[in-house]
Amino acid sequence: MAQVEFDLAISWEEYLRHYQAQGRLQVTVMALDGRRVRFPAGILQRFVLSDGVRGRFVIHFDQQGRLSSIARLR
Repeated sequence: MAQVEFDLAISWEEYLRHYQAQGRLQVTVMALDGRRVRFPAGILQRFVLSDGVRGRFVIHFDQQGRLSSIARLR
């Protein structure tokens, strides 16, 4: 299974303003290995705290390249 790690820091206000559109909007991040990855913003919803979404995350992809899971590492 393929995976990608990235750091993310989005304020609560920015998340609400730009990314809370029922998962239709995309977040684009630069992975630690230099790849650019895009995924639905809705998958971050469970990680939103009062100060936003912050931390290092890992996304796992299935054999077809579809997102299978996301987790906060720290």
